[in-house]
Amino acid sequence: MRVALVANPESGLATNRAELEQELRRAGAEVTCFDLEQLEQAAACGVDRLVVAGGDGMLGPALEAARSADVPLALLPTGTANDFARGMGLPLEYLAACRLAVQGERLKVLDLGRMDGRPFLNTASVGLSVHAAGRAVPLKKLIGRFAYMFGALRAGFTASPVPCRVVCDGDELFAGKAWQVIIANSGRFGAGSSVEEADPADGLLDATVVPAGPRVRLPSYAYAMRRGRIASSGGARHGRGRRVRLEVPREEPYNVDGEVVCHGSADFRVERAAARMVVG
Repeated sequence: MRVALVANPESGLATNRAELEQELRRAGAEVTCFDLEQLEQAAACGVDRLVVAGGDGMLGPALEAARSADVPLALLPTGTANDFARGMGLPLEYLAACRLAVQGERLKVLDLGRMDGRPFLNTASVGLSVHAAGRAVPLKKLIGRFAYMFGALRAGFTASPVPCRVVCDGDELFAGKAWQVIIANSGRFGAGSSVEEADPADGLLDATVVPAGPRVRLPSYAYAMRRGRIASSGGARHGRGRRVRLEVPREEPYNVDGEVVCHGSADFRVERAAARMVVG
């Protein structure tokens, strides 16, 4: 088994790349290492698998590189939240993850979401999740994934609703102010929250809107997110489609798979059966 290893040295729980390389070799692989900015070269260098060590923010670009080279992707989850790995039941301990990356035989075909071309696997959102992610950053090294819970609590007291319009496959889902809008592929976000209806292999994106209203209702929405039931909670709007249009103020910040980017209005689409991942 020949694998290319790309490790993100800035991931919250990053393990030394040399250790990961050693464990992959112990599992039976011939390993070639690449730097973070060399994802495309790594996938296209003639290996059997692309192995990435990092958090959720790395998954979209890694899947895109694996799709382009037509090789399976294997994940070593070394991020802070590791939402996708947790949701898929992938091993979080790096020794077990290295063994799976090399010896795993079961592949899952995954869709790839795109936000004006930018690839993502889990979710892209505006509103409270962006503020929560920003407030979590200083705490990640201290308390790990629990930083997102503290960030969400602080965001609930200080954030303001976002004026927006959401259109799914040409039909208007919502227009007005919202606490949060989530465009979901896998539906995993926020260190344990989810849109349970979202399936990264169904060829559809799930759009969920939490309309603006009394701030006192935010804890119930937060609880529904942790339970994976936000789409069906009272007052929330939910739609599905191959294409979603989200109109927001210019340079509105988004949380895209845990990475905060300023973008403004965006067109989302799903690329069905884009790539394969080692899952078992």
